[in-house]
Amino acid sequence: MSDLTIKGTSIVKGKVKPEWIDVNDHMNVAWYVLIFDLAVDELWAEFGITDEYIKETSGSTFAVECHITYQTELLEDDPYIVTSQILAYDEKRIHHFQRLYHAETQVLAATAEWMNLYIDLGTRKVSVWPEFILANLAKITSRQTQLTVPAEVGKKMNIRKPLYNMYEQR
Repeated sequence: MSDLTIKGTSIVKGKVKPEWIDVNDHMNVAWYVLIFDLAVDELWAEFGITDEYIKETSGSTFAVECHITYQTELLEDDPYIVTSQILAYDEKRIHHFQRLYHAETQVLAATAEWMNLYIDLGTRKVSVWPEFILANLAKITSRQTQLTVPAEVGKKMNIRKPLYNMYEQR
């Protein structure tokens, strides 16, 4: 499993539950989003945003954009692993990327690319990361120097030879 371990980032493991299977006999898209979201919580905890932190400080994050690619289906009882990678951050934002693998075959099942904002829940407005979180983000990203930008980052949806194309109607 060492080739899936991304140094300096959280890793979440699990197994596809029977109730996650849809009429197509594979994991429904909604559960991919849930798995990725739970892995975000693990990454956040690594740099200091836990449920306790949120309750004590009223500081949290909101997702403002997410792009998921589905590569290979996952089936009932398939073991999975999610890895996370920070792509960029500034004083208010974080851009990060996740990969969901079948844990035994190590086949990439899906990816998620996120943009999140740091929020003051008291005002419900974008705020500046606290210094200790910025310091933790710097530590985490310093351990990612061997990583490259994933091919799926910024991927645009399109149809190569559409029968209809709304973009040509403009």
